[in-house]
Amino acid sequence: MATAVRISEKLVEEAKRYSRIDHRSLAGQIEHWALMGKCAEENPDLPYTLIKEILIGLDELDENEKTEYRFG
Repeated sequence: MATAVRISEKLVEEAKRYSRIDHRSLAGQIEHWALMGKCAEENPDLPYTLIKEILIGLDELDENEKTEYRFG
């Protein structure tokens, strides 16, 4: 269910810029930032890149895009 929220025009303009760069919708970009911020707060010792890779891996599992990892 979608909910309307008020955010600053400055944040909207920044989100528009990043959404073009990352090929996301404006809402998708803001949702991405919210998810990353939530994960970062819950896992303060993890760097951004690791959080992003974990989320990508979880999405791949959800989409059945998994492959066997081969060591070495």
